[in-house]
Amino acid sequence: MPEETSEKLEIIYQDQWLVAVNKPSGLLVHRSMIDRNETRFALQIVRDQVGQHVYPLHRLDKPTSGVLLFALSPEIARSAGKQFEEGLVKKTYLAVVRGYAPESGVIDHPLKEELDKMTDRKARQDKPAQEAVTAYERLATVELPLAIERYPTSRYSLVRAWPKTGRKHQIRRHMKHIAHPIIGDAKHGKGVHNRYFAQHFSAGRLLLACTEMALSHPVSNEQLVLSASLDEVFIDLLNRFGWEEKAH
Repeated sequence: MPEETSEKLEIIYQDQWLVAVNKPSGLLVHRSMIDRNETRFALQIVRDQVGQHVYPLHRLDKPTSGVLLFALSPEIARSAGKQFEEGLVKKTYLAVVRGYAPESGVIDHPLKEELDKMTDRKARQDKPAQEAVTAYERLATVELPLAIERYPTSRYSLVRAWPKTGRKHQIRRHMKHIAHPIIGDAKHGKGVHNRYFAQHFSAGRLLLACTEMALSHPVSNEQLVLSASLDEVFIDLLNRFGWEEKAH
């Protein structure tokens, strides 16, 4: 029998077909060879919380927080899953990035699939890059009187992003591609900025959150808009930079 957990996640929507939670940063969606020592998984926590099997409909990286949607049956998983596959689900993210990002834009930059040495050993290594498109807008900026790199001051932006496709680490890789990596991104970001935010702002997490998801309900076809609040780390940072009003 799978081990039960008494941990609870914030449920932001639930009916007889679907359940959505606000996934905290640092929590895996399900078991992975990448984190073999990890013992906490959103899938098991939500399953124990609602008392039945749940079926994840999409990915959300371990360090990313926000809306995570599950189906409560294989049939609903197949039905709702088609919307994700066909790009009909609108996801909205907030991110803190290095530098002054452009006011708005669309990043149309194909991405080669990121393969993990352990879990993707049998995957083809020569697959062509896949279409990947992300729209974004800059909501706010801040300039700190700190020489973190070679400049006398350090600049950052609050960005809202809408991925039009669903590639692995898409927003993280796309923001790096336009030279505005997300703060806290250990793989695609800048370590010196990540460390500064962790040490001086107590913000040691990836500053990327899925704040809203919109889709058609798989049974009623009504528009379903799921919203997830930000955690204390993110909110404290917004307050510190005077960005709290801009994030809404």
